Amino acid sequence: MEFQKPIVIAFLLLTQVIRVFADCSCEDEEIHGNKSETLKYKLIALASILIAGGIGVSLPFAGKILPALRQEKDGFFFVKSFAAGVMLATGFIHILPDAFESLTSPCLKEQVWGDFPFTGFVAMVATIVTLMFESWSAACQPKNQTVAVEGVDDEEKNVGVVTVHMHATHHHSHANDNIQVYRYRIISQVLELGIVAHSIIIGLSLGASKSPETIKPLIVALSFHQFFEGLGLGGCIFQAKIKSLAIISMGAFFTLTTPGGIVIGILMSNSYKENNTNSLIVEGVLNAASAGMLIYMALVNLISPDFNNPRMQNKKMLLLGSNVFLLLGAGLMSLLAKWA
Repeated sequence: MEFQKPIVIAFLLLTQVIRVFADCSCEDEEIHGNKSETLKYKLIALASILIAGGIGVSLPFAGKILPALRQEKDGFFFVKSFAAGVMLATGFIHILPDAFESLTSPCLKEQVWGDFPFTGFVAMVATIVTLMFESWSAACQPKNQTVAVEGVDDEEKNVGVVTVHMHATHHHSHANDNIQVYRYRIISQVLELGIVAHSIIIGLSLGASKSPETIKPLIVALSFHQFFEGLGLGGCIFQAKIKSLAIISMGAFFTLTTPGGIVIGILMSNSYKENNTNSLIVEGVLNAASAGMLIYMALVNLISPDFNNPRMQNKKMLLLGSNVFLLLGAGLMSLLAKWA
């Protein structure tokens, strides 16, 4: 099934991350704490992140209940702009710096990883691959067939010209709607893959942490983090107009990824080493690729189309409000970097 591809790919990435945790090479600073207290905060974090992610990814569908959030209303543009700012800040402020930190760690071989900016290279490649994936997916989309009017004399054509023109206009509009829906289906898949790759890492890191003082500030920060990311992803899934089963599958997979990573981190907390060479490489590459995808998707597929939309260009207050919400989303998500 088309919408199961990101789930399969993310599962394969997760198995690679788990596999490298067992091989330790670089010494970590030992942190000793009350294990029962640490576990308590991890379980609180798990429940909080699970609920926040579920609410965030479900909120764009509230338009069926709240008229102000319906797609034809201005409020929907504000929510999308806020979510786009969140995605952009997630890529630039949260994920990319983590990737730089991992791939420039002193635990890695200097002659290999220190002589070339692999983080920027991986992010660039991920951006190009995302562009190619979108282009080829659009190119392979079945083209709408044109309807020719044949076997009709001149008088019949003159009488029916208005009807034919109206039908052609409706057909063209319907075809454009189908193209947009198909485009959002591609966007939602790539966004989910980029978000999930990062969610696996933060879940494992939190679950494997041995310090309650490290976990406490992460509970609120990561809960908001998942809520905002879910909001952006849910908006794209909503516009993709996919079947209910696919919506539930994509939403549930996003919601469960970070809590699942926390559970795996808890189970592997005794063998996990933060400065493991292989772990640093896998985490760095996954984060760099995720950052490249999210930055591209935020700028090219979320911000640019809406801000160049004729409706927004013709309504100055809508444009101003969307600018404010874009800055608000990016600003709040950037502020979270102080704690997570």
